Amino acid sequence: MDEAKQLVNNIVAACQEKKAKDIVIINMTNLPGAICRYFVICQGNTPTQTTAISEEIIDSVKKKTKERPVSIDGMREGRWIGIDYGTVIVHVFLPELRDFYDIEHLWEDAETEAIPDID
Repeated sequence: MDEAKQLVNNIVAACQEKKAKDIVIINMTNLPGAICRYFVICQGNTPTQTTAISEEIIDSVKKKTKERPVSIDGMREGRWIGIDYGTVIVHVFLPELRDFYDIEHLWEDAETEAIPDID
């Protein structure tokens, strides 16, 4: 398994640890000119939960892989948090913003994988 896919798996595990919902992996490795190899998209019910999910991703990935994000945006508001690892970009949304921006469907040619929710 390559490093980017391993990073995705660590991110998904961190999302599940904080009960993120509707986790989707978008594999963009076969799309020419893509800005990254993978997107991981999920949602939390409140700004507090989206922040907790994001913090868990950052802490867990750092512990498991020693990797740190290139940039993080949106932590203060907790409405749409972006975490950029270079090869993988994570989006943690509130449900209404996720529905509004619908970024899953911007790359319809990409392979998507829905991860079942853990209750």
